[in-house]
Amino acid sequence: MSVKPKKHLGQHFLTDENICRKIAVQYQAHQDCKTVLEIGPGMGALTKYLLEMPGQDVHVMEIDRDSVEYLGEHYPALEGKIHGFDFLRHDLKSIFGDEPFAVVGNFPYNISSQILFKCLDYRNQIPEIMGMFQKEVAQRVAEKPGSKQYGILSVLLQAFYDIEYCFTVDEHVFNPPPKVKSGVIRCTRNSRQSLGCDEALFIKLVKATFNQRRKTIRNSFKMMGIIVSEDHPYFTLRPEVLGVDQFIELTQFIEAKRVSTN
Repeated sequence: MSVKPKKHLGQHFLTDENICRKIAVQYQAHQDCKTVLEIGPGMGALTKYLLEMPGQDVHVMEIDRDSVEYLGEHYPALEGKIHGFDFLRHDLKSIFGDEPFAVVGNFPYNISSQILFKCLDYRNQIPEIMGMFQKEVAQRVAEKPGSKQYGILSVLLQAFYDIEYCFTVDEHVFNPPPKVKSGVIRCTRNSRQSLGCDEALFIKLVKATFNQRRKTIRNSFKMMGIIVSEDHPYFTLRPEVLGVDQFIELTQFIEAKRVSTN
């Protein structure tokens, strides 16, 4: 039995054993994590190398029923650990409780950003995210302030994770080959437990300013209806030059000096 990649699920199966092994080696079990969840394992090209890692309790989550059946037949070590759910919709605490778990995978490109946002919701349980993304997305997540690629994903992920761009993967090692190159990144949980500001407002400001990234922060705030009693040096800047700490500072300033908001 083999599984055909399904376009509507964004499946591109890895076919190069060396790349699979190279990805698995990038996983560091950060903070001594003993449990790993692979998202979208397909036919287990990466899974088998994860299973070889000593001391790791490997789980997989796969929405494709054909892949679930294949994994059950070919990987007996996964018995009771193949979860046929949609990662984006499933309550992960129903599987892991409050225990830590890492997230790895060759992520479907059409939902890779959503996967990262879901991981952020579980950031206090997920010490490491390691996987393959469309190269443009991987670079965006790892990018530092000052570039055109730096954006919403960069700030929100880097607020709680240290990001490392590991390596680039060419199109021909997939079935079917995607139209773009891929990139592998590793995100390891940093020491920040809280932002020290209103997190909902922080996220709102990051998203609003980058959605108007050609405008100064002052102009973006005007469009948001935010009025403050004092000026701030960052108001004349564009969002791509601000790092996480500067966005936190800006959020704290708005909290303290806001006169009104629509």
